[in-house]
Order: sequence, then C-alpha cells, then structure tokens
Amino acid sequence: MTDLSMVLEAGGALAGVGGLGYAKVRAPRVYWSLVGLPVTWGRFTLSYRSTMDVCGLTVQPSRLRAFIARNVARREVLPVPPKVRRVRGTSTGLRVTLRLPAGLEPADLMAASERLRHAWGVHSVTVAETKPGFVELRMTGYDVLRRVRMPHGISLEGLAVPVALREDGTIFVRDYRKVPMALTLGANTSGKSVFQRNLIKGLAKLPVALVGIDCKRGVEQSAYAPRLSALATSPDDAASLLDVLVAEMEDRFDLLSLHGVSDVWELPERSRPVPVVVLVDEVAELFLISSRKDEERRERIVTALIRLAQMARAVGIHLEICGQRFGSELGKGATMLRAQLTGRVVHRVNDKQTAEMGLADVAPDAVVAASLIPAERPGTAVAADSSGGWVKIRTPHTSRDEVVAVCRQFAHLVPDLPALDPYRPYVPAEAPESGPSLVKPRPVTE
Repeated sequence: MTDLSMVLEAGGALAGVGGLGYAKVRAPRVYWSLVGLPVTWGRFTLSYRSTMDVCGLTVQPSRLRAFIARNVARREVLPVPPKVRRVRGTSTGLRVTLRLPAGLEPADLMAASERLRHAWGVHSVTVAETKPGFVELRMTGYDVLRRVRMPHGISLEGLAVPVALREDGTIFVRDYRKVPMALTLGANTSGKSVFQRNLIKGLAKLPVALVGIDCKRGVEQSAYAPRLSALATSPDDAASLLDVLVAEMEDRFDLLSLHGVSDVWELPERSRPVPVVVLVDEVAELFLISSRKDEERRERIVTALIRLAQMARAVGIHLEICGQRFGSELGKGATMLRAQLTGRVVHRVNDKQTAEMGLADVAPDAVVAASLIPAERPGTAVAADSSGGWVKIRTPHTSRDEVVAVCRQFAHLVPDLPALDPYRPYVPAEAPESGPSLVKPRPVTE
C-alpha cells in the first residue's frame, strides 16, 4: 500500500511538472499567473535595492537625510534608489511605479533596461514616464508577440483604433487626433496589408468617411467598398480625387473662419463636418511616371498630398500612407511629404536604407530593431513618432473576409459627402462579401 501511494504521489508530481511545462509553451499567460508572477515578484522585492545600486540607479542622500542616518539612527549612510510607490501584477507581466530621487531622470532607467531585464529574469523591461518625477517599469514575463491575443472589451473614445499589441503587453492605438498623419512601410509578406486591414476594421465602426486610393486596380481595397465614401483605382482617378479633397479642405477652412475657431473639434457638434481618413496603398504608384505626359499628373498628385499633409489636420482630414519604400528616389516632393507624416510604422524591410527612410528622422535608435525583424514573424513592426520614442508591435492576423463582413455590417455609417459622390464605389445588391467591387461610372474631371 505504501509503494502504491508513493507511485501515485510521484505520478501526480510528474503530471504537475508536465502540465506546467506544457502551459509554459502553449498557455504562457496561465504559466505566468501561476508560476512566473510570484517568482518574479519575490525576486524583485528581495533584490531591488542591490540591483539598483549595481546598475548605477542610486544617488547620494541629501545632507539632512545623511545627518539623521549618522547621528540619530546610528546607521550607515546608503545611496538612495528610486522609491517604489506601487507594484501591480498583470496577465502578461509586472508594473512598478517609481518615484525618482533628485539626480535621476527616466533616460537613466531606459539606458539600464537591458540590465534590469537580466537581473529580474523577465522577457523585457520598458520605461514609461507617467508624470514629472514618476516612471513606470513595465516588465513583460514572456514573449507576448509570439502569439498575439488582443484583450477583449477595449473601449476607446474619439478617432482611436486598437491596431496591434505592444511588446510590453499593452495595446497599440492609432489615435488620429494625436497623430493625424502616418506612414507605414514594409516589404512584401511583412504584414503591411494586415496592418491596414485592422485599421479599416476599426475605422469602419466609427462615424468617419473612408477614402481609398489603390492604384493596383483596387485589388486590395475594392472589397471594402460598402464602407468607402470614395475609391480611386488608377493614378488619373487619384489625381482627380485628391483635387476634390483639397477643395473640401479649403471649404472647411472657410467654415472654421466663419465660426472664429482654428480646429474642427472646436466647432459645435451640429456644425462639425465628419472626419475623413484617406488610405493610400502603395504610394510609389502615385509618384512613378512612364512618360513625359504623366509629369503633369504626378505634379498634381504630389502637390495635393503635401497640402493635405501640411494643413488638413485642423479640418479633420487625415492621411494613412503605405508603401514598400518611400525615399528621394521617388522624385521631387517625396521627402517633403514624408516629413509631414508624424506617425511611422516600419515592418520587415529588405534593406537597412528602407528602415532609415521611415525611422531615422524621428527615432534613430529604432532603425536597428526594424532591420532585425525576422521573416517568420509577419505583422511585427516598429512604431515611432516625432517624440523620439519607439516600441515593437505585432498586428493580430485578420482575414480579408473578416474586414469585408465588418464593412458590410457598418455600411450605414457612410456619411453624406456630396463632393465625393462621383467617386463612391458601386456595390451590387448581391455582391459577395469578398472579391472585387465595381466603381460607379463617372465623368473624368480635369
């Protein structure tokens, strides 16, 4: 009987170990919650002061504090680390709020993040400034980008769309009021199209006008026709459509002037025009010309894009430009347009120069990270903006049929914009949920 009980106990222990091993690979959130979080929390608590001291993240105490320590407490005067204000566990890691002592700044902790990661045995450590004098250490217990799982019940306000998961386990949000213009770069099969699908899927549910420019004869964007206010599938159509958008921008500026305000969001809600998001797929097709007769059309397109990028934010018109490369080799106006695109998302690229085109002018430190994205991880990208900060993200896989279904479900949200009616894509009553849609015939305007 004793032998049998020993066998059962040993078998139970082995089963438990095997279950934890399986969970570590297949269910990392479960493993982290059961094992990783308590172990990491304990390691952090026990080694915090010594780790901060070794990493050079301590300062000498003030004279008053040193005097009290020597003469009142009769103890050794020790360097002062950042004070721990709050420790909070999450399903993906550990969040620690620190109060910085005089003499330390967030950049000091950012520079030591790799040493902190190894000291506490976590997958990554990122530092975010929450308010002056306070930072949050965001420790991630495992590689959350290996299998992307977006949290449920995400609630956002305004023109904000959850697009991807950041490497610290938080949501990467595309907020058009904070970052009105953006550029997305990436090689073929890097996940650039899936990123755009997630954008369209989120925007389709909002009260906005979606304008598509897809010069690959609409093979990508025509499927989303039920939710599009306009669609251009050739450079000639794109030139005419952009001229209409510039005219719409000027009309909206007249409206702002009439009400004595400088931003569309300052207008009364009943007078506020609907926001417009322009989605440009493969921007190089708008810049390249095959003959001299195309030069005038290219000039119109480039001028219109630059004017929209420079001024349209105030009137609620936003650009979302995608391409494989976007540099000076595209010709006059390319670098000027790129400079106006504040948000940058760079997927896997074929060369370092392409990563530099997207990131070197806003976040030089991110160029190397973008150059090292592996091919077996499509959807992984580096996101940055003009603040100099950057983060690695990965977009969850979203099929074209999913996005088409959402576009059809929210087709009733297409706003009434008479100026765009000639470019409204025609959707047959019995159109399939995926596949090309037709474009309503219209006279070509010069």
